[in-house]
Amino acid sequence: MIAEFNPLHNGHVYALAEARRRAKADVVVVAMSGNFVQRGEPAILDKWARAKAALQCGADLVIELPVFDAVQAAPQFATGGVAIMQALGVTRLAFGTEAADVDYQAAAEKLQAAKLDEAGFQDCTQTYATQLNQQYRAATGLDLAQPNLLLGMSYAQANLRLHAGLKLLAIPRVGVKHDAEHAQAQFASASHLRELIATGQSVADWMPQASLASLDSPHYTWAQLFPYLKYRLLTASLAELEQISGMSEGLQYRLSQQIAEAGSFEAFMSAIKSKRYTYARLRRLCLNVVLNLTQAQVDAAQQNRFLHVLGFTKAGQAYLHQVKKISWFTFDRETDCCAINA
Repeated sequence: MIAEFNPLHNGHVYALAEARRRAKADVVVVAMSGNFVQRGEPAILDKWARAKAALQCGADLVIELPVFDAVQAAPQFATGGVAIMQALGVTRLAFGTEAADVDYQAAAEKLQAAKLDEAGFQDCTQTYATQLNQQYRAATGLDLAQPNLLLGMSYAQANLRLHAGLKLLAIPRVGVKHDAEHAQAQFASASHLRELIATGQSVADWMPQASLASLDSPHYTWAQLFPYLKYRLLTASLAELEQISGMSEGLQYRLSQQIAEAGSFEAFMSAIKSKRYTYARLRRLCLNVVLNLTQAQVDAAQQNRFLHVLGFTKAGQAYLHQVKKISWFTFDRETDCCAINA
């Protein structure tokens, strides 16, 4: 699986169990975003706390999805995750989706044959994501506006592009929708849980005990990062900002002009938002500014990947020793990973 577990909740536990059952797997491998996630935010809990919870709730091996893949739009996010699975010799990729009956691999083949024209995404009154979805719909007949549908399609496209040979296992999403602002008896969306945690409310009905225990770790939000963003935008030159990953179409001017008067991250987002860019795209860009992550660094890292182990069970450790003998990836040092005796 490719996941964020931000935080890990009952829906994730269900998905891990279903992945094991459907794949008849001896080992469940997870590529998990590190300390920063795809929506352009710090993960609410650090990667070690989330990895430990995952290992206690059904995963056997957790590998970090590095920041240069994790903080990207769906196609790049998916490519990083699929590349990890390919390197580890994984044969099946499970993912949750609102439309489990879609043949994602067949749809990806249609998209590949259609040869989408990115040069046509020039309508400044619509976001890039909206225009991309319009082309996807024309080529496949599918509306990929739901986040997990788009990710599922992105996994299938990466599977084709990398010749990974993964069998895709689409798991029906249970309970509430991806960003639902309410909860059901057993299930709540991760975004709703983050809101409850931030306001000190109980989340015990929707999270397993292992994940609840991880909440003792420090919590992180954009409020803690905003002073660093403001400092960086006020002190960096426009030429420096232009090199940041995702900085395009003169956005460095817009960010520099609006930061001085912004008293909070939310106010800054409102000031720079336009019909051209989604909030997720702008949050990712701001995070790259804080991290001083340049496009050159991203390109180099994606050409020279490594595997950073966050944790394993005994079964995961045995599998790791097996695949290290054949993997073309470089393994980062494992001395700081967490082990779960299960």
